[in-house]
Amino acid sequence: MHHHFKFHKPFNCLSQFVYEGKRKSSKHLIGEYYDFPEGTMAIGRLDENSEGLLLLTTDGKESARIRSKKVEKEYYVQVAGLITDEAIETMSKGMEISVQGGKYNTLPCKVGRMNFPRHLPLEKRKVKNEDHGPSSWVSITLREGKFRQVRKMTYAVGFPTLRLVRYRIGDVHLDIPVRAVEEVDKL
Repeated sequence: MHHHFKFHKPFNCLSQFVYEGKRKSSKHLIGEYYDFPEGTMAIGRLDENSEGLLLLTTDGKESARIRSKKVEKEYYVQVAGLITDEAIETMSKGMEISVQGGKYNTLPCKVGRMNFPRHLPLEKRKVKNEDHGPSSWVSITLREGKFRQVRKMTYAVGFPTLRLVRYRIGDVHLDIPVRAVEEVDKL
């Protein structure tokens, strides 16, 4: 029998169980938050500076299905500045970004403005204050997940990412407190 989990990954946590880097002192690993069964793997990753929904499973086939282009991943993104219609359209149509030193054309995706996501159980942290200029929020829904893709897309259109929260993977939504883990029947 396989186990499936959803985890509200906090900021400053690595999406891995073992850290093999040089400096770990301030980094947290997902295994510090719950006693996962042996063989549990993270499905995809969120970088250390991102937060939100991370799915874990003991089922390799389910992991591959969710990482495929068949499953949508929705992100709520706070960007520096007031996002323009032109920037939204450019990201929506697909655009060129750099991936592993080469050029990559992203697939078309859904992008739209949104208000601050008050319905989310977000971590209480200040990203920037009003002295640094305005910011805005956008929702970006992808069917792919290249390394730091959302951050690269917003930067390329002139609106660097300040905060990135993965809200949804397929039909699974972020609805648990920060640092919480919940075992679920299916993903």
